[in-house]
Amino acid sequence: MAEFLQNIVGAVDPYTMQVIVNIGIAIPLALGLNIITGLTGQLSLGHAAFMSIGAFISAICTIRLGFPFALTLVTSGLVTAAIGAMIGFPILRLSGDYLAICTLGFAEIVKVIFLNLDITNKALGLTVPAPKSFLPMPIYVWGIAILSIVFVAFLQSSRFGRALKAIREDEIAAEAMGINLARYKVQSFAIGSFLAGVGGGLYAHFLGYINPSDFGFLKSVDILSMVVLGGLGSIPGTVIGAAVLTAAPEFLRFMSEYRMLVYGALLVCLMVFRPNGLLGGVNFTGLLLKAIGRNINESIPREKGRRKL
Repeated sequence: MAEFLQNIVGAVDPYTMQVIVNIGIAIPLALGLNIITGLTGQLSLGHAAFMSIGAFISAICTIRLGFPFALTLVTSGLVTAAIGAMIGFPILRLSGDYLAICTLGFAEIVKVIFLNLDITNKALGLTVPAPKSFLPMPIYVWGIAILSIVFVAFLQSSRFGRALKAIREDEIAAEAMGINLARYKVQSFAIGSFLAGVGGGLYAHFLGYINPSDFGFLKSVDILSMVVLGGLGSIPGTVIGAAVLTAAPEFLRFMSEYRMLVYGALLVCLMVFRPNGLLGGVNFTGLLLKAIGRNINESIPREKGRRKL
């Protein structure tokens, strides 16, 4: 089975496969931020910090402890979630610009810490060995990406997800309805951090080398742009946003000097014509149920009415 999967992966052009894997890594990262910002309404500019924590934890688990790849990812996700919960408890009492500034400051603190720790090899970074797994890395990445989509879809439609939406719409009204704001915010922050940690672990083992400078402010902005582009709170939109913004630099490589100019212009045009994002405000569940109901109605033969004498 592993050999068959390896043959499938080997049949794809390496450059194309690298872009596909990068999209798969970006999906759990963007979905994690979508839970925090899109679903709960808490603006975070430090998501790259949780990605870096997951990346370095997974690298250390592989290099120092020799964990299997699956256990490494779970460990990096849980440690990142615990740190996210500890940081989220004090700073999530803030909102708006103040919360964004705090998360930005936290990201810079994490980067400076990693730049000065011996275990992370300071500014030289870490060379991460190949993961101990019988599955090819692209299959592993996309398997986790699909699981992340399913998990966030169930979470969004659950009671917990509806509580997060209520907090996003109106915190005062949500608290009046008995929703514990602090607890739900911290839980959403921890779940989003868990997905970021898993994405960081995938990034570290796929790239093979990580450096603290790779997880700066611009990385957080990239992840936030994926969520905003697709539509805040929209799972299909987040997936499309992650795919578009991950592949866009590759497609615009032929105009490298003006690539960022075109990239920014596209985002500005989107904000003008689609302020809610590409798929923001689109109810896919309602559209699917409507389509199913229409097909059922069309398949049932209609009886001709008879006039009563």
